[in-house]
Amino acid sequence: MQLILYQGDTGPREHFSFFIIPHDDDGLENLDELYLFHDRDQLRWQIKSNEWISYTREGRNWIGTRSITVREGGLPRGVYRAVLINKGGESTERNFTFDGNVRYPFPEIHITDGVYTVISEWPVNRLLCYDSQGNYSATVELRSLSGTVSSLRLASSVRTVALWAEDPANFCSAFTNVVSVR
Repeated sequence: MQLILYQGDTGPREHFSFFIIPHDDDGLENLDELYLFHDRDQLRWQIKSNEWISYTREGRNWIGTRSITVREGGLPRGVYRAVLINKGGESTERNFTFDGNVRYPFPEIHITDGVYTVISEWPVNRLLCYDSQGNYSATVELRSLSGTVSSLRLASSVRTVALWAEDPANFCSAFTNVVSVR
């Protein structure tokens, strides 16, 4: 689990990113549904196999979603239960605790007259770059929280950037709205 804060009109909106390393003797294609429960607050999220994101990292397959939300307020903390069901109806479940403590204020990025300024106490800060169509094009690790845009050596196709601030030790991130680089 990872808590991701997205910039909103009235303050940050919370999303959880939830992924597991599944195992089924018949392969990943035999998996059907993944559920996330927060029993205390009687919440349930269902992720069907045709909806989940899957990827491989360091030889391990992961499945899950980046869009766990609630309609109002913040996401609950505490004990969660993950349940994985295969196409034959067999299930496996595991409980885990997630505190999701945000330790830093929401970051900001400003670009004016070719100069960028990032206001962030987060340990890791990156710029996510987008072209004129809004397509992602690159990620730039920030070595400094201020400087000239030209010093970032962005591709000429980059029109906007968003700040991705991360606290990897505590599984939290913050994502700002995009700002123009020109």
